Amino acid sequence: MDGINWVLMILIGGVAGLLASRITKTTHSVAGNVILGILGAVGTNALLQSAFGVHLGGFIGQFVTAVLGAAGIILVFQFIRNHRA
Repeated sequence: MDGINWVLMILIGGVAGLLASRITKTTHSVAGNVILGILGAVGTNALLQSAFGVHLGGFIGQFVTAVLGAAGIILVFQFIRNHRA
């Protein structure tokens, strides 16, 4: 990815984190959802690119990837937070 795509992925990830928090019905703070959304979006995009050689192009493809990644990482974080000893 070049620099512009990373910046776009971060912006899309922030919005996706907010949307994913609504979908997963989690109780994190807005800042927490945005950060987890960015991590999930960038991580999912990097995973798809490196492991499978797949790149969902365009805004819609990036947004779908971001929402799925953000929802996944938010659910994992919520699971860990709820099951901590």
